[in-house]
Order: sequence, then structure tokens, then C-alpha cells
Amino acid sequence: MKIGILTGGGDVPGLNPCIKAVAMRGMEQGNEIIGIRRGWGGLLWMDRDDRASIDKYTVELDFQTVRKIDRTGGTVLHTSRVNPGRVSPDDVPDFLKGTVDMTEEGPFDFTPHALANLKHLGIDMLIPIGGDDTLSYGERLHREGFPVVAIPKTMDNDVYGTDYCIGFGTAITRSIKFIHQLRTSTGSHERIAVIELFGRNSGQTSLISSYLAGVDRTLISEVPFDPEKLAGLVMQDKRMNPSNYAMVTISEGAYMIGGEVMESGEEDPYGHRKLGGIGEATGKILSQLTGEKIVLQSVAYLMRSGPPDALDLMVGVNYANMAMDLLGEGASGRMVALRGGVYTHIPMDEVTTGVKRVDVDELYDVDAYRPKVHHVLNKPMFLY
Repeated sequence: MKIGILTGGGDVPGLNPCIKAVAMRGMEQGNEIIGIRRGWGGLLWMDRDDRASIDKYTVELDFQTVRKIDRTGGTVLHTSRVNPGRVSPDDVPDFLKGTVDMTEEGPFDFTPHALANLKHLGIDMLIPIGGDDTLSYGERLHREGFPVVAIPKTMDNDVYGTDYCIGFGTAITRSIKFIHQLRTSTGSHERIAVIELFGRNSGQTSLISSYLAGVDRTLISEVPFDPEKLAGLVMQDKRMNPSNYAMVTISEGAYMIGGEVMESGEEDPYGHRKLGGIGEATGKILSQLTGEKIVLQSVAYLMRSGPPDALDLMVGVNYANMAMDLLGEGASGRMVALRGGVYTHIPMDEVTTGVKRVDVDELYDVDAYRPKVHHVLNKPMFLY
């Protein structure tokens, strides 16, 4: 049997150990493991009539190829934010332009081309690793009849249907580290630090990092904030601190009351624009309102850089083994998951049936702009 594996969306620590575990398990069972490079883009951009193109977008994951990859972060297969089912006219590969009516506005659906490439490669089953966007296209292939078992990853931990996604633990660990390191400069200069963290629709990275690092105020994607109110609270924090400084974290998807989420650039194939800038905007207005100088830091890609922590190693490897078990049983259209601290699997289409956001009523004080975690009995490890 030949099994394909790909990674899509943003990179996170834990992907390479997961890829290695799939490859090692597959080889033990006498299977061939083929890595598809650059996510779903590999299946879109690959010209099956061109050997060089096939070599560019695929790689055999043998022992020598995967032997040491679990020691590093990121993904050796590379990644992209491509949806073969929704390709804009400008993104249609040249060799495919003659296959569609380019007088139409688009976007165009090249799913038949992706399926034909899988068939040409001789791939029998596919394991996509990604967030809800990547996995939604995997579910599309399952509906088309191609066997797919999915693995959830995203540092935002916002894939619906699972308590945990590969990458989240390391992102929190990195964030806490940099928050504490920034205390030295912020305290030395007696300033207010505004630390922007990744988190498009879910504020969990800001919430959990702040909760564990003891940050003064926390702004999350789910709750718009009043800058003047925030300024008053932060000045109270600063005065109460013997070192005369204050710390604020903010999700990149957060926004001010009456304002909008700060986005830029064109939409990607999944309808998302690039986020970023709310930290800088908040820092400027806090400086204007308080007269204080600001330490502004966007942690950004540092949250997803470097090797995984022990939790992401554990979950990445275990998810890989679960996926291989399911494929061995002939399952398709399933996503491996953690629920209530227990490894399980769910239908892939469940990913698109809801949204996973911070439980504001249970975990956030909307008046004080900070985590409110007093009772954890019967809550999952990461609180929701």
C-alpha cells in the first residue's frame, strides 16, 4: 500500500515528529510513504506528464529521509495555503490554463486534477495534517471517494472537535518565555509592554499565556475592548508594581469597541486576509492616553519556531500512530482527536459544524480584561 502525507497552513513544532512516526510505522508494515510537498499546492501545481514536476512536489519518506527530522521544528514537506477546489484565475498554473474557460471569473475547481495526480502517483490513502482550512479540503476529497484520515494542527488550538491540536503547547511555552524575558526591559525602563500574539479568531493563546505568565491585562479576539478603560486599568497595574511597569498581551484578531479586526492584503483561497497591527495600534493609543512609553513586541513567528516541547512530541507521535491504525482498518473521513484527555477519532465533517472559541463566561473577566480561572474541576487540560 502507498500512503501519502502532506502539511498545510502555518507551520508548527511537532509536524516533523508526526511525519516521521507515520513513515516509520508505514515502513514497519511494508508500506511506501510518499510526502507531498507544499501542502495541497503540491497536488495543484504538479504536472503528472512532467517527471521533473513530480520530483519537485513529491518525496519518498524512507528511513534515511526521516531519521533525524523529529529533532527540528517546522515541516520538511513545506506548506502552503492553497485550495485546489478554489483557485483564482491569477493562480492557475500555466499548464492547466488550457483546461478551463479563462473568460470566466473563477475561482476554478481543480479537484479532478488533484485526484488524477493522486491516482498517477499510485497513492491509496492520504493523511493531511492541518487546521480547519486544510482539513476541510481533505474532507472534500473523502466525499469524492478518496480515503483520507486527518490530523489536526494549529498553534491557535481552534480546530473544532478536538481539545488539542499539534503546536499549541509549544506556542504557549514560547509565549510565556518571551513574556518573562520582556519583563526585564519593560521594568528597567518603567514602561508598559504590549505583546501581540498569534490568534485569528480564538484568543486562547493570549488567554492561556497570560494566565500562566501572570500578565496584568489580556485582550482576546472574542471580546472587543475600550482603550480608555484599558489605559486606566494598566496605569493602576503600573502603580501597584514595585518596579513600576505593566504587561499586556493581545491576540492579533482582537479589536477595539467600534473598530474592526486589522487585516491587510488579498484574501487567501480560504477567505482569510493577513492579520497584524492591533498591538502597534493599541500601544500608540495607550501612550497617548497615559503619557507613558511603550515596549511593543509582536512575538509572531517566534511562537511557532524551533523544536517542539514534550507535549507536542507526545501528541504528534500518538496522532500519527492513531491515523495509521485507522488507515489499516480501512477507515476514511476520520480525524484523530483528544477529548476529555482521551485519544479518539471523529468524522472529518464535524470540523466544519462549529467554531472553537474561548468560553468567555467561564474563563474571562470582560470588565477587568484578564483571565478568570477559579474552578478547574472537570475541565479539560487546556480549560475548554
